[in-house]
Amino acid sequence: MVKMSFEVTAKKLFGVKYERLARTLFLDLVVFWGLHISGFQVEIAPFILYLMAVAFSAGVMWQALSARDNRVNLENMFMLPFEGRNLVFSYVAALGAYTLLTKTVGLLAVVWAVSRWSWVEILGSILCALSSIVIVSCLYPLRLRRTDAYAFYVQPERTKQAVKIHRRYSVWRYLFRYLMAHKNYLLNTAAMWGVACVLPVLLGQMEVRFVLPIGFAILSLNTPICILLSCDPALEQTVRFLPGQQKAFCVPYCLFLFGFDLTADIIFLCSWQFQIGGVIPLHALMAATFALLSAAGSVLLEWYCPIRGWKIESDLLHHPRKYVVPAIMLLLAGLVSMF
Repeated sequence: MVKMSFEVTAKKLFGVKYERLARTLFLDLVVFWGLHISGFQVEIAPFILYLMAVAFSAGVMWQALSARDNRVNLENMFMLPFEGRNLVFSYVAALGAYTLLTKTVGLLAVVWAVSRWSWVEILGSILCALSSIVIVSCLYPLRLRRTDAYAFYVQPERTKQAVKIHRRYSVWRYLFRYLMAHKNYLLNTAAMWGVACVLPVLLGQMEVRFVLPIGFAILSLNTPICILLSCDPALEQTVRFLPGQQKAFCVPYCLFLFGFDLTADIIFLCSWQFQIGGVIPLHALMAATFALLSAAGSVLLEWYCPIRGWKIESDLLHHPRKYVVPAIMLLLAGLVSMF
């Protein structure tokens, strides 16, 4: 029973023949070897290595347990006779394997490749990641004050009050409603604003003409609000099916992202002025330009290259595509700093 329950969840995450797992591990190996032979080295303290392994693994595991896509999978298993302890163990083991082998290993491959580690420290980072996965698996059911298998079932959202019916559709109304229904997106945005506050402290030793463009590029890495079409296939089909929706949806969506990116850039500029000073109107124009280009790039990627074939929401939030726009912004930042 344990093996069968494990395979049901594992095959959903890794593929029927575990082909997704093999492909991911191969790409991690390629990344590790490419960085290793490049000769690029940085000094990272063991404590930072262990902290990264713990924090990253815990965050991904919590996202995996909270994924609404697992609800249908659990509903099917609940319809069969099961022993609570076995089902919990197999379900958590499958998600833990997904977290460690497809997400944490990728992070550790990069860190191990750019710094020198002993086998003791490598083993310690793996044990730290495993420990955080186990701890999160124990803490997650307590949010419902339950310890049985049903504590891992994500309840469908219920509307607390009647939704006002409007005669005319509004993309803006939909975007803000979607944002309010996904509080984790707001939390991620607040975290980016916190990063904007501390960036002057971290980069304050560099020249302003280098730091500000790089800061604007870093602050464009706000993944959740940039994947609204990818995470909602039904919305994507509707938008593409109706005539004239490319402009009707993409323009408000671009302005929506532009508002969030510009807010982060303004916080960054205000923090820089308060701590270091020297901000001029040209820097504000640069912030608006970077925010607009970042928003436009994110919308174009969503429209022409949406992410498909994902299994749970964590696949979207950690998809390599999220680095495309920030990488382009970093290249642009390098060009701007030269002139």
